[in-house]
Amino acid sequence: MPPERPVVKRTARAILLDGPDMIVIKRTKPGLAPYWITPGGGVEPGVDATVVDALHREVDEELGAEVADVVPAFVDTVHHAEHPGGDPDGVKVQHFFVCRLAAMDTSRRHGPEVDEPCGEYEIVRIPFTREGIASVEVVPPSLRAYLDANIEGVRALLAPDLG
Repeated sequence: MPPERPVVKRTARAILLDGPDMIVIKRTKPGLAPYWITPGGGVEPGVDATVVDALHREVDEELGAEVADVVPAFVDTVHHAEHPGGDPDGVKVQHFFVCRLAAMDTSRRHGPEVDEPCGEYEIVRIPFTREGIASVEVVPPSLRAYLDANIEGVRALLAPDLG
C-alpha cells in the first residue's frame, strides 16, 4: 500500500443547480482552448473557518451569488505541483458540494478573478443532463465522469426527504 501523501491544498467547489440548469464558468485563457469549471476555489487558512465557509465566499466572489442546501457530493484527490521547495508528493483535495442557487447579482462579483482576470470568466448555464454535461469541456475529468454516472443521484442529494 502506498504511503499517505500530504494534503497541501484544499478547495471547495459548487455543483450549482438552478432549476433544470447547472451554473458553470467558461474559462478562456489566451492561447488555450476554453474549458468549463464549477464555481469555487481554495480554502484560505485564517479566512475560512471551514470548507463550506470557503464555498460560500468563493461563490460570492465569482458569481455575486448565495447558495442554499449545501450537501457534500464528491471528493477528488489530485497531485499538486506546489511552489518550488514544496513537497513533491503533495496532493490537492477538491471538495464538491451540490447546492441550489438562492440569489445571484453579477454586479456584486469581486476578487482576483474579476479584479485581475487572466483571460475571461463567463457565467454559463448548461442543462443538468448527461447531454448538457457532455456539451462542454467540464474539468476536472473526474467530475465530468462522476456527473455522467450520477445525474440522478446528484439530484437526489437535494430531495426534500433526504433529511
